[in-house]
Amino acid sequence: MSFPLDISLSSRHFTCIPAFLGFPFRKSNSSFHFTVSVAKQMITQQEPDLNLNHLKLYYGLLLPVFSVPLFSVSKYHNLYCFELGLTSLQRFLFSFPQESCFLLPIYADGCLMATKYARLCYPCSFLKSVSFYAKHPGCDQSYMGRREFSFTLVDDIYLRFQSFNNAHELENSVKEKSPVKIDIGPVYSVDPAKRHAYAQSENNVFAPVERELIFDIDMTDYDDVRYCCSGADVCLVCWPLMTIAIKVIDTALRDDFGFKHVLWVYSGRRGVHCWVCDGKARRLSNEQRGAIADYFRVYKGNENSHKKVSLTGAALHPFLATSYTNVLKDYFEKNLLTGQNLLATEERYEKILSMIPDESIASELRGRWDDSRRSSSAKEDINVVRWEQLKQLLQSGKHKAQGLRRCVEEIVFSFTYPRLDMEVSKHMNHLLKAPFCVHPKTGRVCVPIDPNRCDEFDPTTVPTLSQLIEELNYEGSRSDVDGELNRTSLGHAITLFRSSFLQPLLKVCKEEIENSYNVKLQQSKNSLGW
Repeated sequence: MSFPLDISLSSRHFTCIPAFLGFPFRKSNSSFHFTVSVAKQMITQQEPDLNLNHLKLYYGLLLPVFSVPLFSVSKYHNLYCFELGLTSLQRFLFSFPQESCFLLPIYADGCLMATKYARLCYPCSFLKSVSFYAKHPGCDQSYMGRREFSFTLVDDIYLRFQSFNNAHELENSVKEKSPVKIDIGPVYSVDPAKRHAYAQSENNVFAPVERELIFDIDMTDYDDVRYCCSGADVCLVCWPLMTIAIKVIDTALRDDFGFKHVLWVYSGRRGVHCWVCDGKARRLSNEQRGAIADYFRVYKGNENSHKKVSLTGAALHPFLATSYTNVLKDYFEKNLLTGQNLLATEERYEKILSMIPDESIASELRGRWDDSRRSSSAKEDINVVRWEQLKQLLQSGKHKAQGLRRCVEEIVFSFTYPRLDMEVSKHMNHLLKAPFCVHPKTGRVCVPIDPNRCDEFDPTTVPTLSQLIEELNYEGSRSDVDGELNRTSLGHAITLFRSSFLQPLLKVCKEEIENSYNVKLQQSKNSLGW
């Protein structure tokens, strides 16, 4: 039996038109895997360089192929596989729980995988919850309609300043436009979609008035201190840098600033995002946001700077001292020092020696380390040995110079302290990708991270879109779609989002609305009584 294929590949689209006419494709694991196996063999023969991991994502939808042909399904009504694929895709899209924050675009390798014929259901739980409270007489009825959403379509087409009066309008727009990515922006003074109507006004009434305090931390900003990966690549050796950032920033946000509703989200590839959603955080001005961002600013160097951190004064700021003692020091010595082999080679230890302001000390250490290359003991890790020698020499009683007082701490801070994208945090009008999106390059879901257990988070095991669909297919069709998804690899992330973030936040929002309304109601009664 032969299965001819006509394959056409481009940089942004995958088109594969099958000739499975009349093939008895049944919804069973054996027939499914047989079909996938046959198709992969055929495609491998014709396109040996094609990454079959991408095919897994396509076939995970129980669609042997899909692209343009799916937009005109009627032409292929004889294909049982298309009929089954439609059923599977619909069931998957309906399976996301009400608490799946905002929405979940479907795509892989830069190509949107949503289909025009499917009844897309993106439960925007947070927005639906806000819509529910919008019925309260004390709620600002225009609030949601003034929030900006940005859609990124296939081929990097950006649609800024999208606005919707309710979750239903947003859902319909997603169905129509099929965005690859959805970003969340601020709440403006007026409907952002109608901003041009106010452009000629003497008063600049179109301006952001509310926005979550956000932080964006990207692994690429650590390329000068990690040797395992570079660019967009990450692994378990360098990921502790993100763990450090979460621990340091989260502790300060809660303990130093008093914020309670903080959501950490994996970006889907190489970093983390932080959403601070307390009412007082959402109403911060740009100047206040800048002050908070500067509070965290320690790393001030660039790739050409030998010394990127300068810690002055007789004692560290309490926040920095706590961060160093509780987080930075241990992670540097137990994870990064040996994991990245920071002192293993001359090129690498010279980078650290250049941070020592006293050349005589640097020269003494260099001499010791040059000798140790010829007489090192295999029983001791060379990184640990050299680091202990550096600490002993710099912290000995004979070195009292002001510039050497904080040298060890400065080295640790240079390699471990969080590196924020300051502009994202300082300005209200910056966009940030919505949680529970799927990253277009990796296919991984942008899941929440528990800051109390962030050292257990493994980015390489985050569920992918294809994995979730396969898990749903193995489970079979169930009437309880919410419970069905909870039994997949995404179940823990959904539970974490509900219990640790969404429910506490909605409770506080409801209380604020009711308290504000009661105060206004009492003032109105007093006014009438007078």
